[in-house]
Amino acid sequence: MDLGLKGKRVAVTGGSKGIGRAVADGFAAEGANVSICARNAQEVTATVAALKAKGVQATGRALDVADAPALAEWVKSSAGELGGLDALVCNVSALAVGDTAESWEKSFRTDMMHSVNAVAAAVPFLEKSDCASIVLISSVSGFEVDFAAGSYGAIKAALIHYAKGLSRQLVGKGIRVNCVSPGNTYFDGGIWQNIEKNMPDLFQSTLKVNPTGKFGTAQEVADGVVYISSPRAGRISGTNLVIDGALTVAV
Repeated sequence: MDLGLKGKRVAVTGGSKGIGRAVADGFAAEGANVSICARNAQEVTATVAALKAKGVQATGRALDVADAPALAEWVKSSAGELGGLDALVCNVSALAVGDTAESWEKSFRTDMMHSVNAVAAAVPFLEKSDCASIVLISSVSGFEVDFAAGSYGAIKAALIHYAKGLSRQLVGKGIRVNCVSPGNTYFDGGIWQNIEKNMPDLFQSTLKVNPTGKFGTAQEVADGVVYISSPRAGRISGTNLVIDGALTVAV
């Protein structure tokens, strides 16, 4: 299936590793030009080089997405370097599980406000596209209560609500807005690899409740993100795409 992404221009936050990297690679594989940001400058440089090797235009910048002015400047420069924007993917999470003032602050500033600020900066460019899309990465923890209840789950739930509201607010501008909610996703350097090493009991108990008997991969999540961002998904807006291998039971 041709997703119609060849030559399109995409910005991905947290695009140097994990789900974000798989998303950036997925867009590039479809012929889209990609801009990424992440905190580690070396990882950004390496990722941009790998994306360019796929034959597309790519750019990137090292920054903390909780820094609103820096994030807005990255969005603006991405549009300038790529010649506009057709899609935005907000992927960064503080992964702040807990119920402390610190975890709430980190979750709000990173997961929530980075998405709000990136959207605000991108909309003036997206409204000039004929196939504009915004995707926010939430989590199954955002609509079911699990071990991440507290700051992480509540803020992920807020992202789902925010995306739904945006889908109605921006439909007149021709901009689609959706969420993607992954289940337990394992990749090098990710939270589940860390849990596997440091909290093996939690890792094994979580693995057992996955009906497939395994964790998901970043590539499986990315495939959903790339499709729902593409012109082929032009009628899909305001939805929450759950990619969890039948893990959750919510209707």
